[in-house]
Amino acid sequence: MSEFSVDPSASVLQYRGGFLGVETVAYSGPDGQVHQRDVVHHPGAVVIVPYLAETGSILLIEQYRVATNMEMLELPAGKRDVEGEDPHDCAVRELEEELGLRATSMVHLGSFFNSPGFCDELTHVYLARGLSRGSWNPQGAEEALAKRRSVALMNLERLMAAGKIIDAKTIVGMYATRSYLDDLAIPENIVDDIEAEDFAVVESG
Repeated sequence: MSEFSVDPSASVLQYRGGFLGVETVAYSGPDGQVHQRDVVHHPGAVVIVPYLAETGSILLIEQYRVATNMEMLELPAGKRDVEGEDPHDCAVRELEEELGLRATSMVHLGSFFNSPGFCDELTHVYLARGLSRGSWNPQGAEEALAKRRSVALMNLERLMAAGKIIDAKTIVGMYATRSYLDDLAIPENIVDDIEAEDFAVVESG
């Protein structure tokens, strides 16, 4: 039980635009004093880790991000912006939208808050295996111009050290996948049906 409590009646919504909201939240602590913090409200997100067992590779996209003004190497992901949609169904949809892939196996690996110091965005991580071609349906100019990439899961630390993977959800998703696969007592017989050559390999060096 937390010693802190939020007072909705004293909190003020400062901005609402698109899928985001900014609220000045009032809350009290054990000393009885009222404090305020600005909080960004976000509908939440999913991140998908498409894994090719034959090569031990993870499939990613490289796309422009206006907030950083640079191209970012990332796992496919997306906002939970369809009201009432289950995170699993959102992950299935986003995998097909961004990479044009479907999966016979989608395993929930866990969830994490991206930046809890100021934002309530909660992201759910899914491992996608048994990959096959679906219908590519990019949303927006960035996704339409995104490039398909492939990295070896074993090279994660070297890719991070080289500054080639600097996206938090991608790092979390790949570590979670490696942990899950390492813990499998008996490897699962899941077959992929795609051409890995369609995804340009990103080297760690």
